[in-house]
Amino acid sequence: MIQTAALFPILHQKLIGLLTTLSDEDWHKPTIAKLWTVKDVAAHLLDVNLRTLALCENHSLKPDRDIASYNGLVAYLNHLNNEWVSAAKRISPGVLTELIDITGKKHSEYMASVDPYAEAPYAVAWAGEEQSAMWFHVAREYTEKWHHQQQIRDATGRPGIMTRELFYPCIDTFMYGLPHTYRHTVADEGTIVKISVTTDIGGDWYLKYEGGRWNMSKNNSHDPAATIMMTPEISWKLFTKGISPETAIQGVELIGDLRLARVALNLIAVMA
Repeated sequence: MIQTAALFPILHQKLIGLLTTLSDEDWHKPTIAKLWTVKDVAAHLLDVNLRTLALCENHSLKPDRDIASYNGLVAYLNHLNNEWVSAAKRISPGVLTELIDITGKKHSEYMASVDPYAEAPYAVAWAGEEQSAMWFHVAREYTEKWHHQQQIRDATGRPGIMTRELFYPCIDTFMYGLPHTYRHTVADEGTIVKISVTTDIGGDWYLKYEGGRWNMSKNNSHDPAATIMMTPEISWKLFTKGISPETAIQGVELIGDLRLARVALNLIAVMA
């Protein structure tokens, strides 16, 4: 279990501290979130809070369409996100920050209150799950909060959350999507693939092919057939579609079986 519930208040305070320092120019800067500006990303973070708080009160929006596939779910979520961001352009940065502060505190309280072993209201689909434990849902919410705040920091040149305390739980959660990413990749029984995120804020993860499937662990005593090494900066951008695998591969080190190593570059740990 990845324990992230206690980190939400810390991340929230850092976000509010960040938003209150932004200039008018900063709010309109582009981010790596495709067509979204800094203000758009902040508006999306408000939406994350509001959706969770609505769920707390058993109020959820029913889809306006039939969703029969993963791609259909992604299309629907993108529609909701873009609809909200478009409407939020009417909100001033000051009011937006105030609303994020109010709802963010309530969001953090809710995340700390849930039973981590209960069934989550939504499965973590990017990890290939049809049913998830609540701790994984909470960790998924944490990655959402972390990477969008980091997008704002990246766009405005602010440091702050690339730390072991805050980054590692995010990247650790992302790695739970690796077995699903490798699901169509066949290898010899016992084959090991190692994924390393460098520096003291990163870590090592291992995939082992056994019984026709890939299983992930953080411990391994055998030589890997393939190793992928990347920096924290590349890893979070790659796994959230901030940069493409073609761009990322220029800054990563692939060792051993390149066919196996390259598959890791296709991990997408967001619904996009």
